[in-house]
Amino acid sequence: MLRPRQVAVLVLEDGRTFRGESYGALGETVGEAVFSTGMTGYQETLTDPSYHRQVVVMTAPHVGNTGVNEEDPESRRIWVAGYVVRDPALRPSSWRSTKTLEDELREQGVVGISGIDTRALTRHLRERGAMRVGIFAGDEYADARPDLLAERVREAPEMAGAALAAEVSTAEPYVVPAVGEKRFTVAAVDLGIKAMTPQRLAEHGIEVHVLPATSTWEQVRAVQPDGVFFSNGPGDPATADTEVALLREVLDAKVPFFGICFGNQLLGRALGFGTYKLKYGHRGINQPVMDRKTGKVEVTAHNHGFAVDAPTDRESTTPYGRVRVSHVCLNDDVVEGLECLDVPAYSVQYHPEAAAGPHDAAYLFDRFVELMTTRRDGSTTSTTDGSN
Repeated sequence: MLRPRQVAVLVLEDGRTFRGESYGALGETVGEAVFSTGMTGYQETLTDPSYHRQVVVMTAPHVGNTGVNEEDPESRRIWVAGYVVRDPALRPSSWRSTKTLEDELREQGVVGISGIDTRALTRHLRERGAMRVGIFAGDEYADARPDLLAERVREAPEMAGAALAAEVSTAEPYVVPAVGEKRFTVAAVDLGIKAMTPQRLAEHGIEVHVLPATSTWEQVRAVQPDGVFFSNGPGDPATADTEVALLREVLDAKVPFFGICFGNQLLGRALGFGTYKLKYGHRGINQPVMDRKTGKVEVTAHNHGFAVDAPTDRESTTPYGRVRVSHVCLNDDVVEGLECLDVPAYSVQYHPEAAAGPHDAAYLFDRFVELMTTRRDGSTTSTTDGSN
């Protein structure tokens, strides 16, 4: 039986207001408003720790069609601060579904809104930029003054300056065993890691030691890693001084390094580049990226609101030698990858594990294996060449 919906109001910090119906839990929530362009994979999006403290607006009009299952979560819980959809499914249709999406949102206390013009909201965010937003769900908000609600939204902290990795990281180390014959050991620093990432590494014969975000170089070194990995995660990379210091010790030791998303931004900082907040970020599973060495265009999965400020027209000289921008986003020329030419390190801004797809960038895990193989055979320079 369908539950009756109550009134819900969405209020942006600039006062723009949308009225709709509740979707998920009742109550109120505040976070950064961002939009995701994926047509599928909403369960992976909801459980991605990188969305911590963000209210996700789905640009796809129909959401919830395949329900929720036990196989697709990327972490132990839903992390989004709130959820915005236009036309929620009345009932799921999938042989893997175990419950409805709305039931899952309600059980985990995620406040949402449905029945609003998400296209208009997305256009507003594209024009004005990502901003704080509040969702107020429940009939008691039916007559609430939007200006007073907007004041409450503006009292919430902004994403710029937020240090969030430690809030989503594992509290204790754990090990994901290699699939098949063990070839390498990798220390993966969990800054908000998605479950599919260590799984993809394990499929390449890697025993993955997932470590808390607060790990020291001594704790990383105790694993005796053949390589070090920094994961995706939420927050402003400009706040991650401790993590950057750890990464510099990895580079000093010339241990092969691979980073994605937040890990890419931290590599940029470790090399001496700055970072900056994008106007509205890249989120979804259909973002075009070019490998600048091969000219190949990959369709990739993204979730980031910050980027590395590095020159794309030339190699850079850093304290760790020469570095080049290896990948760029074709939509806006944002830096999407870094490659160190004199130490064994590289990173990308997007998600090669790409749970929910696409899988164009899966070769990046092969590159990591090649880098560790080269290091083990005696070379200390990167051999990444852009090939699949």
